[in-house]
Amino acid sequence: MGKTFRVGNREAKLLSKIESSKERERFRSINAVRDNIELYSNKVAMKLVEEKLVETVSKNAVQEQISKCIEKMCKAEDFDIDFQIAPFRTLVPNPNIVSLYLTAFVLETLINHRDVVDIYGSDEDIYHCIQKITAQMIT
Repeated sequence: MGKTFRVGNREAKLLSKIESSKERERFRSINAVRDNIELYSNKVAMKLVEEKLVETVSKNAVQEQISKCIEKMCKAEDFDIDFQIAPFRTLVPNPNIVSLYLTAFVLETLINHRDVVDIYGSDEDIYHCIQKITAQMIT
């Protein structure tokens, strides 16, 4: 028979602080991007093309798709966001929710867009490329 784990008051407070800090960071990241959708989508599309991670016929089409993805993320419920990023949750140790969501979008949806020729690099390469821009936008 398995042990029963009972969380004491001290442990409950600690777990609550950890969880609330994660939620605060998630909310802060999404709001920072929400306020600058056009700028953010332009920078991400440009960086992906410059680093030759995405080969495309039209950078503007990629930017438009990323912009629509961000708008969708900003309106989505927590469950929908978690569902989208589920396959990539273990990609990096402490992922940013926005970067992870966009990585999932690029790898699962954008690859099938008519203006995208191909996507190169590993999942981690794409995440780190997007994370550089996200870190600049959030700070």
